[in-house]
Amino acid sequence: MNTLTLSHFRPVTLSPTHKWMLFSSVCIFALALLSIGYGPAGWDWRLAIAWLAPEYFNQFDALQINVVMQIRLPRFMLAVLVGLVLAQTGASTQALCRNPLADPSIIGISAGAAMVAVAFIALSAQFSFNAQLYLPYASFLGALGVTSLVYFIAKQQGQINITTLILVGVAINALAFAVIGLLSFFADDSALRLINYWTMGSLGGASWGTIIQAAPLLLISLIGLWRLKEPMNLLLIGESQAQYLGVDTNKLKLYVIILVALGVGAVVALTGLIGFVGLVVPHIARLMVGPHLRNMLPLCMLIGIVVLLLSDWLARLVVMPAELPIGIITALLGAPLFIYLIVKNKRGWS
Repeated sequence: MNTLTLSHFRPVTLSPTHKWMLFSSVCIFALALLSIGYGPAGWDWRLAIAWLAPEYFNQFDALQINVVMQIRLPRFMLAVLVGLVLAQTGASTQALCRNPLADPSIIGISAGAAMVAVAFIALSAQFSFNAQLYLPYASFLGALGVTSLVYFIAKQQGQINITTLILVGVAINALAFAVIGLLSFFADDSALRLINYWTMGSLGGASWGTIIQAAPLLLISLIGLWRLKEPMNLLLIGESQAQYLGVDTNKLKLYVIILVALGVGAVVALTGLIGFVGLVVPHIARLMVGPHLRNMLPLCMLIGIVVLLLSDWLARLVVMPAELPIGIITALLGAPLFIYLIVKNKRGWS
């Protein structure tokens, strides 16, 4: 009769990828407690978990319940979705361009979405319509229009030239921000205030209605790019090698560009421009677990959530009860870190 001994039980060992994913998940849980339980209306960590059991809400007053259910919880969910999408689209764009300095803004997607959305804001006062109702559609159409333009210009002899794609994106970025400046110059005071705040990014407009409205676009982008991670991984080793392994690189590029446009257009409509997340977060994940998208992409998405939740919490904390635009926080956190990564890589190259 066999008997079990301690030698039969082997300790569970986690790979570096799983360790970093576990650490990121713990950070997300801690930041969730801060995001949902803390704010100008007060701090109570129990509020962060009370929504899981509605009967537990009985010990809180109506104001606290409404603050959590209608303000903090939608804002937390929006930060999670935006962190996922920006990190994933940034990693996908870098894989598409095979360039670690690429992100959705470099091929004009963010600028195109912003330009059309700002046009709606600037013109809303003159034509008396509510720009907020049309921003998601305007932003998506702007992203899709610019993406289509860049795609057709970069397409040469049935193939997409990545160098042309980046150069055209840089030119469209300059043109889009020139148009945004022109529209801001002619906008009235109320529209100008909204444009300035919106172009710096904010999660302050989060609501269940806006999340539900943009959720289909965000989910299509998230699921679509996730399903393409293996072909994109093959694309990283080279276009000719990927074709040799059976990847239709032209279709892959087209699908990635459309899905990135969907995600970024929806995010820009919801939050405005939030920079450096799609650029820096993939670098951090790549340093932790390497460039293989099977390991890097899920960790990258978790880190994107951490960065958005941390930035949003700091944006609410620094000038409480007012609120800083979250784009300022991500730039202040992301730019020095990105410079540090460049310097570190430069020393490695030397």
